[in-house]
Amino acid sequence: MTFAKLPGLEDFVRFAPDFGQRYLVTVDVEEEFDWTRPIKREGFSLETVEAILDFQALCEQYGVIPLYLVDWPIINDPRGKQIYADLVRSGRAEVGIQLHPWVNPPFDEEVIQRNTYAGSLPPELERAKFVALRDAITEVTGTQPIAYRAGRYGIGPRTLDLLRETGVRYDTSVRANFDYRKAEGPDFSRYPLQPYWLDKTQEIVELPVTSVFWGLLRKQGKVFPLAQMAGLTKALMARGRLLERISLTPEGISVSEVIRGIDIALDDGLPILNFSFHSPSLRAGFTPYVRSSEDVTAFFDWWHRVLSYLAQRKIRPTSIAEIDAAIIR
Repeated sequence: MTFAKLPGLEDFVRFAPDFGQRYLVTVDVEEEFDWTRPIKREGFSLETVEAILDFQALCEQYGVIPLYLVDWPIINDPRGKQIYADLVRSGRAEVGIQLHPWVNPPFDEEVIQRNTYAGSLPPELERAKFVALRDAITEVTGTQPIAYRAGRYGIGPRTLDLLRETGVRYDTSVRANFDYRKAEGPDFSRYPLQPYWLDKTQEIVELPVTSVFWGLLRKQGKVFPLAQMAGLTKALMARGRLLERISLTPEGISVSEVIRGIDIALDDGLPILNFSFHSPSLRAGFTPYVRSSEDVTAFFDWWHRVLSYLAQRKIRPTSIAEIDAAIIR
């Protein structure tokens, strides 16, 4: 599934000189479901909705305004409505759209793997689901969201027209250096990490989720695309420290690894480091990455150590509003 042509140097976004290098914290705020089983429309839970307040408190310690990308079950839960209305109206967080089509009405499609990517749906159905979610978020927060992340990174060839039509100016669906074609999803293995314009009219900016390569063969994966290698080859390359992918996330990435990734991203001159994780990881037992209370403690410690390191490197947090103000058009 292809969503847009590969950008060239002329498509990279330019920022005001005083913007420098900054980091953005994005969170996929969603229902809990069994990651090991086929996706279903029913059977999810919402036990971690209020856990976001613990993470919000941590963010406020470091001056971070997180971008919460919320989906339909979250914004229609009474607790979710109160939490995100308060956070947006107080200016402590930003809220964007995250479309999980299988739990987002209208329910006119069969729940099969291909249809879990919103960009694979018929255009009219993708639009109907998207607009329903956008309108729900707008009603709750009093602010129309201008940022989007497709659930499962499932942006499609007609999604850009939809974003343009609905006033969404920032997409963060691209997980650079990853290839999801084996699961009927998109291939991002050749897309860059720098923010870039998704259209010639310069209406929509892509803010890729950051994943860098480290190792003797490292050239950001353009010569040796790790995302396209067989599993055994990848394991051998990483074990031999020839080439290893590091995502800026607390989910499966250690503090020492992510600090290495931060250093690589900064050395490569990336203007924005885009961190991400899934909200169910804030409680034990809902994702493969956080299974126990000790894991929860380690999860929050990861953030304390990483945000402290960024402050030590004098890398400031940013927000969609700041990014929007800093772009040279």
